[in-house]
Amino acid sequence: MPDKFDPYREALVVENTTEWPEETEMDPRRRIQLESLLHESPEQADLEYVRTHTGFCRHIVVTDDDLERISS
Repeated sequence: MPDKFDPYREALVVENTTEWPEETEMDPRRRIQLESLLHESPEQADLEYVRTHTGFCRHIVVTDDDLERISS
């Protein structure tokens, strides 16, 4: 279940990860661009904060809605 955007945890994010659907095929450079766009506006994505020793890792699960939103 995704977490809600949390400004407090955002201030402590030290790492980002992105989970793509298995069927997603695209150029690796384009994937990096889209990941960057997703992490620039995490409040609009399905995200999870994972506690680490030094802060939090923001884990975003990419959905079709995300791809549609950032590709336009």
